[in-house]
Amino acid sequence: MTSDPSKNFEQHQLDRIIMMAWEDRTSFDAIRTQFGLEPGEVIKIMRRELKPNSFRLWRERTTGRATKHEKRFQEKVEGQPLRHFRAKSQRG
Repeated sequence: MTSDPSKNFEQHQLDRIIMMAWEDRTSFDAIRTQFGLEPGEVIKIMRRELKPNSFRLWRERTTGRATKHEKRFQEKVEGQPLRHFRAKSQRG
């Protein structure tokens, strides 16, 4: 991928990536599955698209959060069924 991962996406796709990144229960693995973006690329998109204070708040919320990392989440909820990647608001 290029150094600016957002150049490969249309605005509605960027909006969806941002929405998924804001959702507490949507993991970076789900974003990787749907859009092919690594967590670092999602962070770059969020840094560029959000206001500086909003970005800082988002980073504070996501840093170390088990639900944003599928492997950590699986370790915490062993025996539970696999999570769904689709948000209720997502169409299609």
